[in-house]
Amino acid sequence: QVQLVESGGGLVQPGGSLRLSCAASGSIFSINAMGWYRQAPGKQRELVATIASRGSTNYADSVKGRFTISRDNAKNTVYLQMNSLKPEDTAVYYCNADLVDLVVGHAMDYWGKGTLVTVSS
Repeated sequence: QVQLVESGGGLVQPGGSLRLSCAASGSIFSINAMGWYRQAPGKQRELVATIASRGSTNYADSVKGRFTISRDNAKNTVYLQMNSLKPEDTAVYYCNADLVDLVVGHAMDYWGKGTLVTVSS
């Protein structure tokens, strides 16, 4: 079965940095887009950043200039470098991948369980 596992979350002070990682594993044929979403307490889940298979990226306005998404296709891994963190960045961050599972045979969205990022002094 396909699984996405996030890592790198934690507690950081305002202005600090964190790097999140998400590794996909299982019966994967190919991975199309990958991305990061977040959900703050009492709010809806929102898109943070996405990256296509060929490297094109898209960011939410709230994180432009501060966050950088990247991927290592050989490792089936996506990263999110977060700099100049603000308290409003506090949320559970979820990894997402649009991929083809060999067992399923067509592209579907898969989600990780999330990793908590807390920005507080």
